[in-house]
Amino acid sequence: MSEPENRPIRTFHPRRGRMSSRHADAHAALWPVYGLDSPDGEHSPLDLDVLFGRPAPVVLEIGFGMGDATAAMAERDPDRGYLGVEVHTPGIGNLLALIGERGLTNIRVAHGDAMHLVHRLAAGSLDAVHVFFPDPWPKARHHKRRLIQAANVAVLRDRLRPGGLLHCATDWPDYALGMAETLDADPQLTRLPPEAKERPETKFERRGEQAGRPITDLRYVRI
Repeated sequence: MSEPENRPIRTFHPRRGRMSSRHADAHAALWPVYGLDSPDGEHSPLDLDVLFGRPAPVVLEIGFGMGDATAAMAERDPDRGYLGVEVHTPGIGNLLALIGERGLTNIRVAHGDAMHLVHRLAAGSLDAVHVFFPDPWPKARHHKRRLIQAANVAVLRDRLRPGGLLHCATDWPDYALGMAETLDADPQLTRLPPEAKERPETKFERRGEQAGRPITDLRYVRI
């Protein structure tokens, strides 16, 4: 099926799925406090200080999956806010459950197209952007749907403060090469040397390792 005329190409599969009772209970109780809908028709600026109820550096997590890694990072990094964006409703329910079980107050959970939400953010408003194991769209004819494209990178970089970090990870070697080429080509990003992995392991990362695929982390700082 072709994309509607003038509509941006989707970089994700819409995924709803069925919530468990744990996820549904957490969603009912905590979505009004920690949740954020980002429908396509919403264009109003998003004030992160208001969203988190305090001025603080904010990390944007695009596609957090089941949210285990996001919750772990936020728990050990309470001075920063974590804004996670996902389209998979069981994952949203799981992250909300983790928020309640661990008493986390520095996470907000958004449902919708991440790039649509990013366009609502002010330039220089983010401390970091995490893109961990995005949909690889492995077929060549679908590569145009990959999130890490020059136009998207320019917008993500613009939302970073000077010195802010863009951190991407993938278990697909050809996507890793494409990511590196795209990110290296951005004149306002500088690649950081590899370092020991500090981020928590994700479910998609474990799947990639079990399938024998190498894990690539790419870290860039905005000039």
